[in-house]
Amino acid sequence: MGQTSTVATPGDFSQTVKQQADIVRIIGEYVKLRKAGAQNYSGLCPFHGEKTPSFSVHASRQFFHCFGCGVSGDVFTFIQKIENITFPEAVRAVAQKLGIAAPKVQFNSPQEAREARTRGLLLDLHEAACQWFQDQLRRPEGAAAREYLHGRGLDDQAIARFRIGFAPESGFLLRDKLKPLADEDALRESGLFSWKERDESRPGEPAKPAPASLYSKFRNRIVFPICNEGGKVIAFTGRTLATDDKSGPKYLNSPETPIYSKSRVLFNLHLAKEAIRRLDYIILVEGQMDCISVFNAGFNNVIASSGTAFTEPQARLLARFSKKIVVNFDPDTAGAAAAERSLALLVSEDFDIKIITLEQGFDPDLYVRRKGAAAYGAALQSSQKYFDYLIERAQAQFPRTGEGKLKAVNYLLPHIQRIPSRIVRDELAADVAQKLQIDSAVLRQELRHVAGTRTATKLAPAPERDLTESERLLIQALASGSELAFTFEDDNGQEQVYNPAEQAYYTLFSEQLHKGLRAEALIDALLKALAEGANLMDLPLPDEDRALFMSVLMKDHEPLTAELLHGAIGALRRRQLEHRQRDLLRLISEASRANDAVTVARLMQEKQDVDRALRHAKTL
Repeated sequence: MGQTSTVATPGDFSQTVKQQADIVRIIGEYVKLRKAGAQNYSGLCPFHGEKTPSFSVHASRQFFHCFGCGVSGDVFTFIQKIENITFPEAVRAVAQKLGIAAPKVQFNSPQEAREARTRGLLLDLHEAACQWFQDQLRRPEGAAAREYLHGRGLDDQAIARFRIGFAPESGFLLRDKLKPLADEDALRESGLFSWKERDESRPGEPAKPAPASLYSKFRNRIVFPICNEGGKVIAFTGRTLATDDKSGPKYLNSPETPIYSKSRVLFNLHLAKEAIRRLDYIILVEGQMDCISVFNAGFNNVIASSGTAFTEPQARLLARFSKKIVVNFDPDTAGAAAAERSLALLVSEDFDIKIITLEQGFDPDLYVRRKGAAAYGAALQSSQKYFDYLIERAQAQFPRTGEGKLKAVNYLLPHIQRIPSRIVRDELAADVAQKLQIDSAVLRQELRHVAGTRTATKLAPAPERDLTESERLLIQALASGSELAFTFEDDNGQEQVYNPAEQAYYTLFSEQLHKGLRAEALIDALLKALAEGANLMDLPLPDEDRALFMSVLMKDHEPLTAELLHGAIGALRRRQLEHRQRDLLRLISEASRANDAVTVARLMQEKQDVDRALRHAKTL
């Protein structure tokens, strides 16, 4: 007779795990905790921005609470929130940390199970893709990629440590490799593939999309995996090896997916976090190769922003490990604006910032390769406090005349005003006055007064920060006119024109997908102007909307493609359906309480239609 086995219920197993879990140790992997009593530990809350610790963990009660935002719970609640996963997934994650074998997972709802399965499948696909890219790098076809990496100072051990791979020219090899693991919908959702939609409808008929062939997004590129904090591969950056105009951007990044949100991830944090905790400071560089070179030189507490400005979630993520940071950006490069925004956010989040200034023409990667690890270590030792660095820049830019000193003060004021502490702002204003040799008592008083208020002449936060990626892409499309239009041959050999501006205009005008978004007023104004044939640059917009519009147009973005626009429209359609789904659930509940069976039946029918449309939208 075969041996039978029983599966523990989630409650039984979770209780077993909870009894063995040390909440202080597990939360300590995410939050820097300090002893604050016999059984209490405190730290900065990872769930909201704060300057002084209000987050408390009680060792014997195995409980946490934040006195700032009010969130509290046990070890599973914490893991659920910090990892954005379900309760069963949190139980399994804690069990894994403890080395406890977990039973078959059970979920509270079909939707929860579907979401967990999707995340798990996408992680499996990315792991398989990463291994495949690594295999391709070792093949004869990867010779040019290996030569490039060795020329950048990376030996085979470093290549293996960062799991660097190669994506061959073929667009279908990776697809065929992953097909046994997932259906086409999952492959699309992974972000690893691109596709071109085809229309099989006849002239005059409604559009009838046909299945589109998937092909690899990364082709003829060196591929760098991007990992989450736990070290699981969730996205990729591909650096092209081609030099012709058709090769696309130099660096190509994975799109956002259910497992990857670029505003919440930092390159190399999974390898650097233990060194950051041990050394209590972070080295921040811009590029992935910079990060890899510095790490290989022995400075294991280095992470990269990947050339983009910092976000608040990223700053809060770093604050869990240390609030001391040494920034190695080049202020005179094309990335100066992103570096400026990153530093501004770190100042606002009360980080202790120092700046490394390397010799002209050297980025961290080149500096380490040319001058060696000892020289980079010396540069770290001589790093300046951020405001000493800023004062020196002001002195270099402006003459020491009365007018020049006034310009220097106006240059420094916005930086000073971002500092949260009024006492620190006041002390810094006095330091600026002394170092700039401001003799005028009136000017010194005005400087300290303005620095103390945090309002006058304060620079506004980057107006684009609150935009979703879909809003940005649609604003970019609306403003493109015919600049981005291109011709292509359809399946019948007929030449067709695709115009992103027209596609965005007609979709937004007919479906009103932008309602309720941050940029609703701006998009309405753009749609009205386009309908009237007005010049978008001359629109009489409110100051806030004009700043938002200009920030989208002036910033260097990834080139707008039909695929990106299609994805943005799809995301907004899903958002609209999800909002209606929530409204219907509320209305059904109200009608049920009122015993209104007719209304309940009508609303339930509409909800079924919305559920069906949402399922369909998620497969596109």
